Amino acid sequence: MRDITAKGLKSNSLESENSNLRDLLGLARNDVSRLLYQAGTDATEHETGTRLQRLLLEELHHRVKNMLATVMAITSESLRTAKNVEQGRSAIASRLTAMGRAQDLLLRTDESGAHLIDVVRAAIDPFDNGDVRRFIVQNALIEIGPGAVLPLTLSLNELCTNAVKYGALSNTTGRVSITSTADEQTRLFTLRWTETGGPAVQEPTQHSFGTRLLGALAAQLHGEVRLRFEPTGVDYQLNIPLALLGAPRST
Repeated sequence: MRDITAKGLKSNSLESENSNLRDLLGLARNDVSRLLYQAGTDATEHETGTRLQRLLLEELHHRVKNMLATVMAITSESLRTAKNVEQGRSAIASRLTAMGRAQDLLLRTDESGAHLIDVVRAAIDPFDNGDVRRFIVQNALIEIGPGAVLPLTLSLNELCTNAVKYGALSNTTGRVSITSTADEQTRLFTLRWTETGGPAVQEPTQHSFGTRLLGALAAQLHGEVRLRFEPTGVDYQLNIPLALLGAPRST
């Protein structure tokens, strides 16, 4: 009987140890599974983060190249057509400052586009007078995509610069009217700049860089420009397809 009891005790002890071992192995398997799952998740997140970083760097590289190309073209043409170094410096500074204002506006709107009135105001405010308003702006509720912000800002900057030198903003009585419409039937956006009250205007004998730039900026949006030098002032009209006005374009 003692032998049987001893065997029974040994059997119970062995079975208890096996049970404990099974529990430990079960816990170990759970821990390993959890660690493997965590490792897999971390690896996936790391791979996703790496891909995202690469995409962001490629997009930044693309935008910087485009921006540098624009700056180089503006600088080269501004210096080539300037009568002296100071005139060239002033022209470059004005155009690059306009580019900076456009980028600031895009940053404030998370590069999702902007209201047309905000784009117009950002472009003309440096040329306006706080005491006597020189601009009459029609506040059309039109949204434009980020791809159209820079061309429109630079176009308005060119018109303002020309008006300060030769047109409605070169005296104290001149005014500028800016109107815009979006025609759903023709699917066209139209921006109109009309000067009045300035000195008599004569059509130039040759196209300046500013005039060529207006055409190039419109071409970026597949638009058309009509520029007339009326005796009462410059009359500028820009037509852009609505689909391209609201959608960002990559180059």
